[in-house]
Amino acid sequence: MHIDVYSDVVCPWCRIGKQNLLRAIELWKERNDEPVTVTYHAYQLDPNLPEEGRAFDEVMMRKMGGRESMKRAMDQVTRAGAAVGVTFRFDQVSRMPNTRLAHRFIALLPEERRADAVEELFRAYFEDGADVAQLDAIMSIAEQLGVNTPDLEKRLMSGEGGQAVDADLRKAQQIGITGVPFFIFNNRYALSGAYPAEELLGLMGGVNTGV
Repeated sequence: MHIDVYSDVVCPWCRIGKQNLLRAIELWKERNDEPVTVTYHAYQLDPNLPEEGRAFDEVMMRKMGGRESMKRAMDQVTRAGAAVGVTFRFDQVSRMPNTRLAHRFIALLPEERRADAVEELFRAYFEDGADVAQLDAIMSIAEQLGVNTPDLEKRLMSGEGGQAVDADLRKAQQIGITGVPFFIFNNRYALSGAYPAEELLGLMGGVNTGV
């Protein structure tokens, strides 16, 4: 079983969706011998943000139609996260970053470390309010993960990883992805949204049997 996941590191529902997927995989392994592999792909909710990003409240109030609507949306996400063991501290978040640098960072890592990087980017942004559009924040995350190789900063500064990110973004456009998280199972079945673990598990079983 192979699962492709398109997500953005500042998408709260992507963090919830990832948590649900991990739980679904745990349940799958309890009931099946077939291994599961996951590949994470870049997606940008707002690729038009300037490199330095914008003020979080400004972006979200414009998107949600006002402060009260923004607060209700944040409260909903916070409750949904708590229900699956994920913490959101929107009071710590001050910037809505352009996530291209974060995605390039993920692309430069060995495949087996990318899921950890996605998780740590989620945690740093949503719990610590890290501005992941800034190189120093990315390098701090690399240090936390133990992947801060001597040349990583130079590679990021040179723009390396951009081709891989662009390839993911083109593929997402070709597929017709307009929202994330977006899951593709065995390159056959697709699902958009942060569905509960049991529903993801049911779909995995359906894919496996061809239903």
